Amino acid sequence: MRIMVFGTGGAGGFFGAQLARAGEDVIFVARSEHLRAIRANGLRVEMPGGEIVISPAQATDNPAEVAHVEAILLGVKAWQVREAAQTVQPAIGPETFVVPLQNGVDATSELGAVLGSGHVLAGLCGTFSWVTAPGRIRSVGTANFIKFAELDNRPSDRALRLQEVFRKAGVAAEIPPDIHKALWEKFLTVTSLGGVGAVTRAAIGVTRVLPEMC
Repeated sequence: MRIMVFGTGGAGGFFGAQLARAGEDVIFVARSEHLRAIRANGLRVEMPGGEIVISPAQATDNPAEVAHVEAILLGVKAWQVREAAQTVQPAIGPETFVVPLQNGVDATSELGAVLGSGHVLAGLCGTFSWVTAPGRIRSVGTANFIKFAELDNRPSDRALRLQEVFRKAGVAAEIPPDIHKALWEKFLTVTSLGGVGAVTRAAIGVTRVLPEMC
């Protein structure tokens, strides 16, 4: 499957690397030093069980250069979704669909407003991964998963095909019976933890051991 990863950060880079390692045709969209490092040395993902190195890696900063993309994994921040939709638009073909990986519940409607709802699946993911240096990503733990489905929750060949692609790559991929419920469950979990972090001005590893939080 030909897949573009737009936003090769912790989430996009991690899942894209799994797919590329499994033999899928993955194009990474990155920028600046991160892009230069990926082009020069490949994309490296450090995991508890070892390191994945995708080298050579297909990488660009211009989605318009990429043709015949079947799926796009959108790994940018939530406030960048609308701009990202406009940027990837030249790569959208008749059968191309986009899967957002952001926390929150607005990404699908923002993508649909620019690309048309027929080009969008609702999606979310879970991973503890982040960029540690240009061209390098670290992933900790084993709680890595992705969930996606059609906006109306109907079964579709394209969702099933993408699920099979992820499963072949060893990634837990689920098509929930109600994707909007799944989005809200993830969003409420993130906002509750984020609210505590905002009040305490501390990372979750700190708040977990505070007596006041027990």
